[in-house]
Amino acid sequence: MNTETGQPRLLQGNEAVVEGALYAGCRFFAGYPITPATEISEAMAYRLPAVGGTFIQMEDEIASMGAIIGASLAGVKAMTATSGPGFSLIQENLGFGVMAEVPCVVVNVMRGGPSTGLPTHVSQGDVQQARWGTHGDHPIIVLAASTTRECFDLTVRAFNLAEKFRTPVILLTDEVVAHTREKIVLPPPGELEVAERQEPTVPPDWYIPYADTASGVPPMAVFGDGYRYHVTGLVHDVRGFPTERPDEIVPFLNRLFRKINQHFQEIMMVKEELTEDAAVLVIAYGSVARSAKRAVREARERGIKAGLLQLVTLWPFPRQLVEPYLMQVKAVLVPELNMGQISREVKRVNQGLTRVETLNRIDGKLMTPGEIVERLVKL
Repeated sequence: MNTETGQPRLLQGNEAVVEGALYAGCRFFAGYPITPATEISEAMAYRLPAVGGTFIQMEDEIASMGAIIGASLAGVKAMTATSGPGFSLIQENLGFGVMAEVPCVVVNVMRGGPSTGLPTHVSQGDVQQARWGTHGDHPIIVLAASTTRECFDLTVRAFNLAEKFRTPVILLTDEVVAHTREKIVLPPPGELEVAERQEPTVPPDWYIPYADTASGVPPMAVFGDGYRYHVTGLVHDVRGFPTERPDEIVPFLNRLFRKINQHFQEIMMVKEELTEDAAVLVIAYGSVARSAKRAVREARERGIKAGLLQLVTLWPFPRQLVEPYLMQVKAVLVPELNMGQISREVKRVNQGLTRVETLNRIDGKLMTPGEIVERLVKL
């Protein structure tokens, strides 16, 4: 496999995820083969040993999530990739990662469901699961890629956000994005930001592993470097030991949310296409955003002032970036390969500002530009 940067490469989305992970410094991958994410595991098995990394095929996705949490605690950037039922299986350990504040990346290549569903066909049915799949009140960062280049860039971005904010980050792609091959030129090392976790600057005896800080993110020591601390899925005090004291429980859980909430401007990302004078706005993500981009251009040729707002960050939902457009346009169309999971969020934010219509496809087929144009004409 050609791994040179600066040269055009013909890569599918799954392969670009691998390149992005390696660029970001990922050196541990644990996973279990599952359609349509298997190419990520296959490529990682080949590429990681060549850069001094470790690949492990686990017995299932629960174990895969546990393995990357353990690797991250030991100081290694770690990732897993899965789809459908496998994403369901990781949820318990995903919650552990949130509670213990362990940076790692989970790639979910969405396919039709529920259950075994449509394993070789496209869907966007895991959007709400990505936000609420693990139990309890918890913050989470979820990104969505729509092109091969975005698969690369957003994998790097996912690792950066995970390391900066000590949290698992989910990257959603889908079967179409994962298996679409496009020509891309990978950036040379150093061109993109690669973030590292903040390490303690105090001696081991002074270290408080879950101390509150101005950013809400405590420094993270590496196991084996002489810094000893307790890791648990239970609500814990600043030293990591379980607590049932309200004066410790409430500040801890508030801090988990605050470390995300107060950095919304850095986390929330959208892309805009012909939005400046748009009268009708399409809000889309993933593979549907590709069709929507073509659709708004065709709608313009028909005299319809259409624009596209592509959601790159799905969670936290980028309300601050969506709301101004709701006040600007006459109507909004939210096309999705599900029964309407992001449209619910758009309607929640809309609060009567404009008319919000949905376009849903659930048969495992790609949403076409023509379908979107047809609805834009009616709007």
